[in-house]
Amino acid sequence: MLENLKDLKNDMVAKQWTICSFIFIYKRVEYIVLVKRFVGREQRIEKYASVKLHFIEADNLVHELQVEANSQRLFVEARILREFFGIEYGDNLGDILKQFTNQLGNSVPKKVPEQRTDNEQAALVSSLSKSDAENPNKIYCYGVKRNSNGGQRSEFNSDKTKLLRPNLFRYFETDTSISFCYSDDINKENNDSEILRKFGEIK
Repeated sequence: MLENLKDLKNDMVAKQWTICSFIFIYKRVEYIVLVKRFVGREQRIEKYASVKLHFIEADNLVHELQVEANSQRLFVEARILREFFGIEYGDNLGDILKQFTNQLGNSVPKKVPEQRTDNEQAALVSSLSKSDAENPNKIYCYGVKRNSNGGQRSEFNSDKTKLLRPNLFRYFETDTSISFCYSDDINKENNDSEILRKFGEIK
């Protein structure tokens, strides 16, 4: 029913993404679905879950639901799923939930999508910031720093920069001792040249 999740997760691992997204439409309502691997602060609860799905209603971003899943099923009570997606209760509820899961499965891409809507981008960045214990409003990159005591850049910091500053990320992609610094003040943002100059890369 959710077979594509296996392929998608494998592609995420191969491309070194901790998170990706896709759009799911159910009963004429559009949802942004964040697919999260269990790394860092994203902890698995269900033993057989392979990813976490984070549903966010596109027109009401505070209406959200996080569910663990694998290629066979969603790990969630039927009542919670029914209430979130407005699924009517009936004698054939089992069939309806199966239809729902199949419809969701048909929306899951097999590979990490390269194109994203603005809403998807914002949701991805916000989630990555929270996973990295950062203020989600910190989206303006102002510099890079070498981590002290042999510290390594978090996967979330990498993914956030791949989304927001892909060209800058490529300069430091292989040096995981360097992290990217973000502010919630747009006036502190620097362009790539300024950041590289400050770091001493431009002679």
